[in-house]
Amino acid sequence: MIELLKKRRSIRRFKNIPVEREKLEMLKEAALLSPTSKNLHSWEFIFVDDKDMIGRLADARGQSSAFLKEAPLCLVVLGNEKANDTWIEDASIAAIIVQLTALSLGLGSCWIQIRNRMHSQEVSAEDYVRALLNIPREYRVVCLIAIGYPAEEKAPHDSTELRWDKIHLNKW
Repeated sequence: MIELLKKRRSIRRFKNIPVEREKLEMLKEAALLSPTSKNLHSWEFIFVDDKDMIGRLADARGQSSAFLKEAPLCLVVLGNEKANDTWIEDASIAAIIVQLTALSLGLGSCWIQIRNRMHSQEVSAEDYVRALLNIPREYRVVCLIAIGYPAEEKAPHDSTELRWDKIHLNKW
C-alpha cells in the first residue's frame, strides 16, 4: 500500500485510449466498496465516458478543469446531504479509493474540486455540473475525477521529502 501511495500523483495529461470495460467495472466496484458512516451509503457516482459530455464537464471550473477534456473517463462523485451528516467525508473517501484503484490498474487520475468552487461569477461549479447531468437537488457534487492512461510521467514521492514536521506523537 505504501508503494501505491508513493506512486499516486495527479495526472493531467491522458492518452487517447478508452478505459477497458473490465477496468471500468473494477472502478465501479471500488466505489461501491468504499466505507460510509453508519453504513448509510450517502454517496452516489456518475461514470461519464461520453466525449462530448466530458468536454462540457471540463468547463466546470474554466482553466483549472480544462485538462479533463483529454480524459477518456470522468467520475462525478456525489453526496446526499440528507442521508447523513458525513456525506462529504463518505464521498471523499470513495473518491480517493477509486483513484488508488485506478493507479493499481495502470491508470492515472486527478481530483477536480467542485464543492464550494465557481464556474462563473454567477454560477457555482456544482450548479453547472448538476444542470449538465440532471442531478437531483439533494445530491451535492463533491468532485470530478479525471481518469485515463497517463500521457505524462511523474516521479514517485520520496519519503525523505515528506513533511515529517506535520506528525505529532501523543500531544502537539
